[in-house]
Amino acid sequence: MSETPFRPREQLYEKQKIFQSIHKHTYLKGPFDKITSVAIPAALAATSLFLIGRGIYNMSHGIGKKE
Repeated sequence: MSETPFRPREQLYEKQKIFQSIHKHTYLKGPFDKITSVAIPAALAATSLFLIGRGIYNMSHGIGKKE
């Protein structure tokens, strides 16, 4: 007993042809893939660098010490 596919094979072949003809990296082919694979990691990196820099500044100037 086999299940019926979600889409007909013809539609799958058309989608495969479209995606295989795009000359981009595999992880950037979808419309919102730039957000998930570029923007979010860049924002996380920028935030962590800011927090590290602020921590180093505070430590070097003695700000925020508990008595």
